[in-house]
Amino acid sequence: MSKTWSVDEHLEDILRGVRPLEPIELQLLEAQGCVLVEDVTVPVSLPPFDNSSMDGYAVRTADVEGASEEFPAVLTVVGDVAAGSGDLPAVGPGQAARIMTGAPLPPGAEAVVPVEWTDGGTGGGPAESMTPRGESPGGAEGEVRVHCAATQGAHVRSRGSDVQAGAVALSAGTVLGPPQVGLLAAIGRGTVKVRPRPRVVVLSTGSELIQPGEQLASGQIYDSNSFVLTAAARAAGAISYRVGSVSDDPETLRSTIEDQLIRADIVVTSGGVSVGAYDVVKEALSQIDDEEGSVEFRRLAMQPGKPQGFGLIGSERTPILALPGNPVSAYVSFELFVRPAIRTLMGRDPVRRTPVRARLESEKPLTSVEGKRQFLRGSYTPPPEGETVGTVSPVGGASSHLVAALAQADALIDVPEKTTEVAPGEELTVLPLD
Repeated sequence: MSKTWSVDEHLEDILRGVRPLEPIELQLLEAQGCVLVEDVTVPVSLPPFDNSSMDGYAVRTADVEGASEEFPAVLTVVGDVAAGSGDLPAVGPGQAARIMTGAPLPPGAEAVVPVEWTDGGTGGGPAESMTPRGESPGGAEGEVRVHCAATQGAHVRSRGSDVQAGAVALSAGTVLGPPQVGLLAAIGRGTVKVRPRPRVVVLSTGSELIQPGEQLASGQIYDSNSFVLTAAARAAGAISYRVGSVSDDPETLRSTIEDQLIRADIVVTSGGVSVGAYDVVKEALSQIDDEEGSVEFRRLAMQPGKPQGFGLIGSERTPILALPGNPVSAYVSFELFVRPAIRTLMGRDPVRRTPVRARLESEKPLTSVEGKRQFLRGSYTPPPEGETVGTVSPVGGASSHLVAALAQADALIDVPEKTTEVAPGEELTVLPLD
C-alpha cells in the first residue's frame, strides 16, 4: 500500500522543488506587487529644496513679529513664486513674495504666512483665497497686510525633511505597493531590481465542463475551478493565465500543457487526479519519461483534498501542481500548496498563511474523521482590543462541492488529524483568508 502523506510533508516537498525567480530590472509600474532584491538609497534629499506647504506669502519673521488684525504688518510684495519657478525674487526687510504650495522658498524669506492670515493684498479684511494670476501680485498698492506673526520655518517643508540623501529609502525584501512605487518615483528611480511576479497557467479537466454564459445540456456543469484558481493566483500576486477546461483525453491534455510551458512558471490543473477510470491528469502525466520530468500522485491525510499531484516537467523543470476537481477541494488545496509556491517564487515571506487562535462558536460540536486533517470553511472574527483569541463559526458543511458556502467563508478551520470532535467554546487554529 502506497504511503499516505501529511499536509506538511507534501508542502515541504513542493517547496523543495520551487526556487525564487531570478531578479530582473523592471519599470516602476511593472514592478508593482514585486519584491525588491536590493536596498534602494536616496540619490537626492526629499524634498530637494525648502518649499511652501501653503498658498500665502513668504516673509522674514522679524517683519511680522507682533502682527495682528488690529495692527497688521504692512509689507511690499516683490513678486510671485509658483511651483516650478527658477528665477526667485529676493525678500528683503519689509518685503514679501506671494508664494504657492510647493514653490521654492525665495532667498531672504524665513517663513510662510497663509493667505488666510492676510488681506490678500486687497486692503480689506482677512482673505479667503489668492487674487487671480495676472492681477497685481500684492493687490491694492502692491502691499499685503499680515494679521498674524510667523515663527522661523512656519509652513515651510525644509530640504530633506522627508528623507535625506544617502538614506535607505526601501530595504531589500520590500513588497512594492502603490506608496512604495510613489516613493521610488519621488526620488527619481525609473526602474528597480525585483523578483518578477510568477506566471501561473491554470486549466481544469473534464468533458462535462462548459464555459459560463453557454447553455447547459444534460450532464454538464459550468467550469468554476479555472476561474477561482486563476483569481486566487492573481490575488496571491501572480500573473495568471486561464486556459479553461480540457476534455478527458490524455493526449489533448499533454499537448495543451506542453504548449503552455513556454509562458509558465507554475502550471496548476484541477480534476482527474483520483482513482476513477477517467482521471485524465493522472493518466497523462504518470507516464512521462525522465527527460520530460516527473509527476507523483499522492494520497494526503486531509479532507477535503485527499488526492494531490506534484512534479517538475519540461526542459525548465516547471513545477506542476495537480489539484482535485471538487471546487472546495481545489480551492483549499490552492491555499495550502499553490499559494506558498507562488510566494516562494516571488521571494515573499512568510510563504504560508499566518495561523491564529479562535474559539469555536456553533450550536453543536464539529466532528472530524480520525487520521485526517480537516479544513472546514469558517467566518472569523478577530479578538477585541487587548485580547488574543478571536472567534470562528463554521460556514456550510464538510462536503467538497459546497461552492455557495465557500463564497461566504473568510477562513479555514484547521482540525488536527487526531481530533475527532471540537466542542463549542473550545480553541482551535484558524487560517484567515485575507
